[in-house]
Amino acid sequence: MKHNHKTNIQLLDLISNLKKQSREKGVPLWRDIALRLEIPKRNYPEVNLSRINRYTKEKDLILVPGKVLGAGELGHQLTVAALSFSGSAKNKITAAGGACLTIEELMSSNPEGERVRIMG
Repeated sequence: MKHNHKTNIQLLDLISNLKKQSREKGVPLWRDIALRLEIPKRNYPEVNLSRINRYTKEKDLILVPGKVLGAGELGHQLTVAALSFSGSAKNKITAAGGACLTIEELMSSNPEGERVRIMG
């Protein structure tokens, strides 16, 4: 019989920490991300760099509750936080002068969730 619950311990810890941060700081952004990560993994968004480039501007802070893929080019510097990155996406973001963060790193460096845009 197939089970319908998550077994990835790191993902379960992340969801728990996001909810805890949301309660403690009163920031609804982290609860929203936690709820998006509770859906089945096959429904997580996969965002290409071409889409990120199209809808962002210089120095933006982007959060993808899924995977960032390397299709397309990035024409400006920005910080991207995501659950995971493809190798080419990481290389292209850093080559453009940007930074790649995990969701945990973003949550610790920006606990209030200011200026964060969600894509996906």
